[in-house]
Amino acid sequence: MKNIIRHGLAILAMISVGFVHAQNTDVVVESIVKEATENSQLERLAHEMLDGIGPRLVGTPQMKQANDWAIAQYADWGISAKNEQWGEWRAWERGITHIDMVHPRVQSLAGMQLAWSPSTKSKGITAEVVTLPTVKNAAEFEAWLKTIKGKLVMTSIYQPTGRPDYNWEEFATEESFDKMKKNRDELTKNFYENIRNTGYTSRTIDAALEKAGAAGIVSSYWSKGFGANKIFSARTKNIPTVDIELEDYTMLYRLVEYGSKPQLKIVAESKDLGVTPTYNTIAKVKGTEKPDEYVIMSAHFDSWDGGTGATDNGTGTLVMMEAMRILKKVYPNPKRSIIVGHWGSEEQGLNGSRAFVEDNPEIIKNTQAVFNQDNGTGRVVDLSGAGFLHAYEYLSRWLNAVPNDVSKHIKTDFPGSPSGGGSDNASFVAAGVPSFNLSSLNWSYWNYTWHTNRDTYDKIVFDDVRSNAILTAVLVYMACEDPERASSDKIILPVNSRTGKQSTWPEHRSPERKGGIDK
Repeated sequence: MKNIIRHGLAILAMISVGFVHAQNTDVVVESIVKEATENSQLERLAHEMLDGIGPRLVGTPQMKQANDWAIAQYADWGISAKNEQWGEWRAWERGITHIDMVHPRVQSLAGMQLAWSPSTKSKGITAEVVTLPTVKNAAEFEAWLKTIKGKLVMTSIYQPTGRPDYNWEEFATEESFDKMKKNRDELTKNFYENIRNTGYTSRTIDAALEKAGAAGIVSSYWSKGFGANKIFSARTKNIPTVDIELEDYTMLYRLVEYGSKPQLKIVAESKDLGVTPTYNTIAKVKGTEKPDEYVIMSAHFDSWDGGTGATDNGTGTLVMMEAMRILKKVYPNPKRSIIVGHWGSEEQGLNGSRAFVEDNPEIIKNTQAVFNQDNGTGRVVDLSGAGFLHAYEYLSRWLNAVPNDVSKHIKTDFPGSPSGGGSDNASFVAAGVPSFNLSSLNWSYWNYTWHTNRDTYDKIVFDDVRSNAILTAVLVYMACEDPERASSDKIILPVNSRTGKQSTWPEHRSPERKGGIDK
């Protein structure tokens, strides 16, 4: 009888503990939602980071300014943060860009110098614009190179339309749409065949033009959306490279082809600042029961600099900062330590997060989970198990605590497959750490904001970002509270249908620690 009573009391105690934990869970989750809804800091943080500091290209003074700004924000919230150097990068700062057509008429053109482009002098350069010739072989191209000294060379494909396909699909006849696509495909095929005939590639031809004495490179990397161009880096050492938006670029192209011999005046000022340290900004709240176990919140801090890096990855950064702020306020004593990693140089190959993984083996060995957010402003709609065999058990348990109006949008995929790249979660997956990408609704991300001149504050959908901050805060809270350690057992990957060989888990790759520096 005593055993029965003792057993019954034990069951009651377990139920009571479970009930108290459920109550506490509800209280913390409710507090997270309340704080995120009634005291959101997202708009202010976005303004200060995007409007005030601007784009965060690795190696620029603005990147370091952003690192220091984040530390100051965390300090205001009572959170310890620091900059951890992981490498060095070519130091460069963008200046004023003016691109004006001065012949056969005067018109200011929309465009900008590319990242790390050499500067013009303050008076700029004025020169005739020419297009690449159609050649049969490398000898013909080499002969043409002798004619371009002092000229600006257009190196991008001519686009027959500046209208996105969705616009054609809505308004064009089927015959007209098919005709346009056939024409575009033919132009594309001929363009790349012609590049091959020169003996160079799209990546190496700029250096050949520079060596031949060109005054500058004029390109246009259209993003297949109205007014949107992708802005990457220059491949020249001494002459400027500018990207001109499609509408102006194609006008110039036609003027050249019709024999009008257009001339441009380009002022593209920038500063080569030598070499600068590169950092990850790391914020931490120490755990109370298991301080040597970690839950990591992950987002890359750097951006390309065509716009201000709002959705790539300003929004991911905002999610992690806001979630950490909220957790510090409503859950100040986590059982496990919480780390926020704001990684540098993701855009050049996940360098900051790969360096963190490489430099912190003890943290990596004892990480419960990583939550990464990168791709755009939309609410999270996909959550994959990332190839971890038992991810369903613990990730579903954590996700169950997320309010329904947030979680109802999310489609899960278990066990999923490991990411080999794309964003910083891959750096942790390669090290065998359960790392989950909070994949969001794209809001025309790929055409309109991913690495483009249109990636600016006005594209942020704050309701969706706020939803993601709530999701992240709850998942981190649940991962910290979970009495069990999340399993890192991996699935057996299938045979690759293309190669016929067994697929293997992604391996850790060392970061580039001396970027853009002549070695």
